[in-house]
Amino acid sequence: MDRKHVSDTWARGNPYEQYVGRWSRQVAPRFLSWLNIPPGRRWLDVGCGTGALCAAIADHCSPASVAGVDPSEGFIQTARADLAGRVTLHLGSATAIPLDDASVDVVVSGLALNFIPDQHAALLEMARVTGKGGTIGAYVWDYAGKMELMRFFWDAASELDPHAAKLDEGTRFPLCRREALATLFASTGLQQVELAPIDIATPFADFDDYWQPFLGGQGPAPAYAMSLDETARVRLRDRLRERLPTAANGSISLTARAWAVRASVAR
Repeated sequence: MDRKHVSDTWARGNPYEQYVGRWSRQVAPRFLSWLNIPPGRRWLDVGCGTGALCAAIADHCSPASVAGVDPSEGFIQTARADLAGRVTLHLGSATAIPLDDASVDVVVSGLALNFIPDQHAALLEMARVTGKGGTIGAYVWDYAGKMELMRFFWDAASELDPHAAKLDEGTRFPLCRREALATLFASTGLQQVELAPIDIATPFADFDDYWQPFLGGQGPAPAYAMSLDETARVRLRDRLRERLPTAANGSISLTARAWAVRASVAR
């Protein structure tokens, strides 16, 4: 098995969309409804990816402005094509946001915090660009629990290959747990920290609808699947086919849970 291809790199928009982007688009409006931000605010999406959360902000929140920042050139290109000038997009890092102090009212991050190496520094940087009394909010997949399309994958992969357990996001990303997320936000001096689960249905028409996105190579689980030789990949595919809850018509109904968090900037 060629381990060098197993990584957290997100570089191309279309494979990401098929794998998890289509589900993140459903979480975004529910997260925004929970935040309940008044209209006319200046928004920033950190780790904007292909623009799912940016688009939801523009569609549902009557913002004064929306900006997004992401380190992936491929994602920024996809977002620019999809959002057609509705959002100002920047290529950049969560720990070095290319905006002035107190230049926005709301900073959000959707499904990105796990992939930021220095999460504490990122939250401090988010607070820097947020005005006094502003809001910082985020959500992350519940990898260790109810993000079932990934949970089934890693449980099957770990049974067949003990080394796969080390790549499992549920193990590698402690921030996917409610308690860790609350502790991180409180540790940066943010006030009024609140959390809530957001559950969405992730229906698949049949097993191929579930399996094909793992062949795109984008993200830890697809990268792992594509690092396997053909024999090992077929074994994993067949084990998943056995384990997934499949209805009589071949459809597969799973749940994806994200943990949402929000807090206020006190300075």
